[in-house]
Amino acid sequence: MALGQALRHWRDRTSPADLGLPHGGVRRAPGLRREELAQLAGLSVDYVIRLERGRATSPSPQVLASLARALRLTETERDHLYLVAGQAPPATGFVSPHVPPSVQRLLDQLQASPLSVHDAAWNLISFNPLWAALMGDPSPWRGNDRNIAWRHFTHQPTRVTHTPEQQDRFETALVSDLRSSAARYPKDAQLTALINNLRGVSDRFGDLWASHAVGFHTTDSKTVHHPDLGPVVVDCDTLTVPGNDLRIAVCSPPAGTATADQFALLSTIGTQVLS
Repeated sequence: MALGQALRHWRDRTSPADLGLPHGGVRRAPGLRREELAQLAGLSVDYVIRLERGRATSPSPQVLASLARALRLTETERDHLYLVAGQAPPATGFVSPHVPPSVQRLLDQLQASPLSVHDAAWNLISFNPLWAALMGDPSPWRGNDRNIAWRHFTHQPTRVTHTPEQQDRFETALVSDLRSSAARYPKDAQLTALINNLRGVSDRFGDLWASHAVGFHTTDSKTVHHPDLGPVVVDCDTLTVPGNDLRIAVCSPPAGTATADQFALLSTIGTQVLS
């Protein structure tokens, strides 16, 4: 029951307005409704109810990470959540999916721009509705399919195209990122397995890894081929959060283009399945 009590406490203290949610009329409690927490965490409402009532007692680390992010828990609170759920808190020296509340508040201020958040291994942690509307809904992705390096080097479906020069810069920066992360997190078995698997399935990745090429993410342009809007040209910046190595990819309209108008239409069209 400790898990359920903790979840209810954190849910009650979390203001919907702070998360950009509509107040939604009369509320019996000032905090989030179960339906809102479920939506934010990517879980079913029934599962949230079972967690709070003690009928679901073994949530996975992935579920706990999603709940911690949705409830804006500090690292200390996140660790307590893991402990009362019977899981070991994420250890130092391993890639962390935790998004600190201060970083989440910054992301909330950028809702007019498509953005996605990734951990130090380039696993997709979260994304805003405009990113899903532009790039395609990633909600069905599981396992390695949520990893940007894996998707790129194994040629998974994407709406994005690059010029050869853009692609070379992107790939070099991505591999350089993973090499740096491998040095910082040598005990992270999932990161090690990702790199070994990529070296086994992608000659391009293997060549870049063996060459020790060094690259950095800079502002670059890319074209997103949207099924309704056609080509959407965006500038993309990758911001790194010191301390936990989060990567935030933010798309913006290049000056003198129609992209800003297309972004306005995207918010109306909404999320579609990747095509």
